[in-house]
Amino acid sequence: MATAISANKAELIAIANAVASEKMIDKGIVIEAMEDAIQRAARARYGAENDIRAKLDPNSGDLRLWRVVEVVEQVDDYYKQIDLKGAEKLQKGAQIGDFIVDPLPPIEFGRIAAQAAKQVIFQKVRDAERDRQYDEFKDRQGEIITGVVKRVEFGHIVVDLGRAEGVIRRDQQIPREVVRVNDRIRSLILNVRRENRGPQIFLSRAHPDFMKKLFAQEVPEIYDGIIEIKAAARDPGSRAKIGVISHDSSIDPVGACVGMKGSRVQAVVQEMQGEKIDIIPWSPDTATFVVNALQPANVSRVVIDEEEDRIEVVVPDDQLSLAIGRRGQNVRLASQLTAKAIDILTEADASEKRQKEFVANSELFQNELDVDETLAQLLVAEGFGALEEVAYVELDELAAIEGFDEDLAQELQSRAQEALDRREQAARDERRALGVEDALAEMPYLTEAMLVTLGKAGIKTLDDLADLATDELVEKKRAEPRRRGDDAPRPAPKGGILAEYGLSDEQGNEIIMAARAHWFTDEEEPVAEEATQAEGDEA
Repeated sequence: MATAISANKAELIAIANAVASEKMIDKGIVIEAMEDAIQRAARARYGAENDIRAKLDPNSGDLRLWRVVEVVEQVDDYYKQIDLKGAEKLQKGAQIGDFIVDPLPPIEFGRIAAQAAKQVIFQKVRDAERDRQYDEFKDRQGEIITGVVKRVEFGHIVVDLGRAEGVIRRDQQIPREVVRVNDRIRSLILNVRRENRGPQIFLSRAHPDFMKKLFAQEVPEIYDGIIEIKAAARDPGSRAKIGVISHDSSIDPVGACVGMKGSRVQAVVQEMQGEKIDIIPWSPDTATFVVNALQPANVSRVVIDEEEDRIEVVVPDDQLSLAIGRRGQNVRLASQLTAKAIDILTEADASEKRQKEFVANSELFQNELDVDETLAQLLVAEGFGALEEVAYVELDELAAIEGFDEDLAQELQSRAQEALDRREQAARDERRALGVEDALAEMPYLTEAMLVTLGKAGIKTLDDLADLATDELVEKKRAEPRRRGDDAPRPAPKGGILAEYGLSDEQGNEIIMAARAHWFTDEEEPVAEEATQAEGDEA
């Protein structure tokens, strides 16, 4: 009998060692799971009301089973309490309030108890394995990992990563790439999420960072930090652009990425299923970088609109199709690379646009400043495009225009300021007609024109304004690049209510916090009234 018991002990430890090794988890976790299973079986045998503990020696396999009872004067719960007389039999010197151990004999596992214990152990081990997988991969986000294709389900690729499984969803795959079971595949660890069914490891072969990491593997200068990839954009399976810069003036970043006879870039191209890659010198100057990003097209000039966060690029007529690219691919990738909306115009388009702006601004000055056409055109030719510019520019700058003198400059500024006052009054009247409260006019940065825009959007009270988030109020509009001949309808660009006025996020925050100030004032007033009432009652 002793031999049988000894063999059973050895078998328990052998099982614990095997499971810990196979699942690559701590042996202590397996031992703990076994103890939990034995405790549950013992409670089923002796009664679930008992506080039963089990201890399995991880080296010898010896099992101790006991219940914990509290020493009390009068027993109310016979399962968890014991009187002092009974406690003395179990432990000499026991006192009221002590918790003592009542040893229990080993139990025989029946079929149902053994099955239940097995399920408990499996669940504990499975949970420990999931925790181990999550801990192993949670800090590896952004790394490239190699795995084996295990199966393809509903277009998603399940990859065996050795100690876990990852999935490449359909939208993160390279289009038209043929993948078969048991193929070795490289991918980027895009995200690791902890979920009830275990850690979900999401992989990608379409993300721009996958291309960046591939270049870091092929180009030692990138790995060492001598060359840096500042921006990347991809149309997976078709074309990509990367902007690179060298921190060592003696090293050409583009040449280093291309490699001898294109060996380095070709290695990346092959991994990305023949995706063509344009390697572009990055520049801190936005205009220069845009010109580089639109390669291989030649650019005549670049006009940057800081307020609208857009870039207007003028190209020769014969370069238009090259700048736009097939299905707009070249300009789209350039826009992603520079994080700017890009409009492509030909020389003729640009000339026509400038002419329209010239005529419109000239008419504005003629009507608002009550000047003749020649004087209005002269102002526009000198770079003035708005009444505010005329009204608030330095007087010397206005008087320095050929044919102007100080008296004329002062008169023009006076008329411009009067025109702005008329606009402000008209906007104030419209705002009040819309029902926008005067209290909103006291908010910082808000002009009457802005208040009219708010009123048209249904924001008419301090509470209406206070309920807005900053992005709802001032977020800039983002639109896809528009190119000549593209008349297809597209969704209107989204942005905050006051997006057209160019307010910053900080200004938006200040406006909203000023609108919310009355909430806190209203809370303080009842407290003050209660205090006054209490004082009166005491008197």
